[in-house]
Amino acid sequence: MGSNPQDDRPEIAFFDLETTVPTRPGQGFAILEFGSILVCPRKLVELESYESLVKPHDLSLISTLSVRANGITADAVVSAPSFADIADKVYDILHGRIWAGHNIIRFDCVRLREAFANINRAPPEPKGTIDSLALLTQRFGRRAGDMKMASLASYFGLGKQSHRSLDDVRMNLEVLKYCATVLFLESSLPDIFTENSWVSPNATTRNRSNAKGALDGTGTSPPSSSRNAENQNSPPQHPIFSLVASGAGEQLPEQVESGHAQSDPFNMAPLVDNIVNEPIPSNEAMDEESSTATVSTATSESTEYLDPDEVYIPSVIVAAVPFFRGLQKIQLLHRDTPLQIRCNALKVRFGISSRFADHAGRPRLSFVVDASPKLCGVLDACDNIAKRYVDSDTSSEWRPVVSRKPGFYNSPTVRLQLPTVAEGDGAKWITEIYQKESLSTSPSRSIQRVVFSRYDVGDLEALICPGSFVDAYFSLDPYDYQQNAGIRLVAKKLIVDSN
Repeated sequence: MGSNPQDDRPEIAFFDLETTVPTRPGQGFAILEFGSILVCPRKLVELESYESLVKPHDLSLISTLSVRANGITADAVVSAPSFADIADKVYDILHGRIWAGHNIIRFDCVRLREAFANINRAPPEPKGTIDSLALLTQRFGRRAGDMKMASLASYFGLGKQSHRSLDDVRMNLEVLKYCATVLFLESSLPDIFTENSWVSPNATTRNRSNAKGALDGTGTSPPSSSRNAENQNSPPQHPIFSLVASGAGEQLPEQVESGHAQSDPFNMAPLVDNIVNEPIPSNEAMDEESSTATVSTATSESTEYLDPDEVYIPSVIVAAVPFFRGLQKIQLLHRDTPLQIRCNALKVRFGISSRFADHAGRPRLSFVVDASPKLCGVLDACDNIAKRYVDSDTSSEWRPVVSRKPGFYNSPTVRLQLPTVAEGDGAKWITEIYQKESLSTSPSRSIQRVVFSRYDVGDLEALICPGSFVDAYFSLDPYDYQQNAGIRLVAKKLIVDSN
């Protein structure tokens, strides 16, 4: 049986997309440029390059905000090929190869799948992925600031990021080389760097994974003197090997033995067999995973709900939790447990809204309540803590959790989300909803679970309406999605006052 030519594609495909910037909810992205280089995994040299502007189906999508992001105007792409015209070339470059790029899992890979779906074509599939944003954040830490490509390039003196596809992928490769070299030197000569006040890798590359480890007791601790002596003769693992191996969830074997000459420090050939071959999640899949995680958390944990007065802000920290097939998302913790809040008698300002939908067409239900000064104080503090931590995309805009409208600054509001999950052709909400009986019918004001015979948004609208009051139990879920970032308040339980 002959071998499949797709199995023998050792080159790493670094790629980048430039897209339009959506200016209204639900607008989506349009690809304006695709750029890629094929890189030899043994020597990290460029073997081949390809770049093309792309004409979107609607030139009006190229707004002023879009032009500011990448400099690509409507005039520049009016004579460019459509994505359908270059789809064969893009497929040939990417399919069956290892993909590499900065923030590609969360952005570029999703946009590619959307583009191929729009022309009714099967998308290319990677042999594995190297997302330099996740890997460098994990291993290089925050010494370069927010770890965006522009910040990393500035840190190493590589010039200004152009936000054009081919330039950016070449800069991405150079940044990886520089980071790998620094980590290689630090791991080879740690005592010298520490004694000379260099940045200690164990102290400065503290990241989401080991931050969580520190909370549960599994984090890296300073080595004892005996362990230090034991490891003095152990050769350091090359940082690029470590970067990609850790991204795949396993360690590579040692490449050299003590006392022997080391191999080419930039040989990446062994990586091909150690990168996990998993499909890139679509937006729908990631949304579904998030909803499933929310259901699991709501039903399997008895996490304490705190009154705003009980929240001690210095004890609020951020930690990483598993999200989707090895990806991570962040969580706000209070004294090592997920931060969840209870608030009584919140007045409903605006009732149930279903005007927003996810990519599967399911409604995203929410309603708006007035926020007390104490609740605002807690949420504002959590906002600042999460905002400093989140690795937003270059054009992500942080949306404050507390809304203070012009002219109504002293009347702040917050939006409570009611998560939904798929059920048949429709969806159902998973928030537990109770109702306090009216004083006229039950002086004791007992609380009864509301059982819905069918999941009709109209039933919720009649129950949670402007002017009514609810006791709300909710979690604080940070997000960074489609160029918007912030904290969602996800209602786990609501008690509606019938009066």
